[in-house]
Amino acid sequence: MPEEIVHTITLRLAQGYEYLLSFDRLPDVAPILLDEPAPLGGSRGPNAAALLAGAVGNCLAASLLFCLRKSRAEVAGVDAHVVARVVRTENGRLRVGGIEVRIEPTLASAADRARLERCIGLFEDFCVVTESVRHGIPVEVIVKGKAADDLAPSAG
Repeated sequence: MPEEIVHTITLRLAQGYEYLLSFDRLPDVAPILLDEPAPLGGSRGPNAAALLAGAVGNCLAASLLFCLRKSRAEVAGVDAHVVARVVRTENGRLRVGGIEVRIEPTLASAADRARLERCIGLFEDFCVVTESVRHGIPVEVIVKGKAADDLAPSAG
């Protein structure tokens, strides 16, 4: 596996606070509609906090499933339930204050219980998203404005 994997994503404003998120390297994957909750937006799609919660839950569930399969456990299913709490800081700004994830694997037999116990001690360390969020992720922000005239086709 390469040392660095790069994900490139494009967001395009659709209307109001709705954005279409597309994955540049997955052109056959349908865009995801994002929107802010009412009253700011129309609640027509998840917002960034919900996507973050979903990413953490998905990563943890997939990591546990990988461990169970690697242990040769027979897995009938894995469900995850995620609660992300958005709270106000002392300055009144909204922030993700915590994420709780409950994972419910369904094993084919009681004999797989020992394999599950072993995986419970291992799987979180292999979850890319959760471990990154827990330790903080450096984020560089660049804002470069452009006028609508810059987008118009030239007359020449």
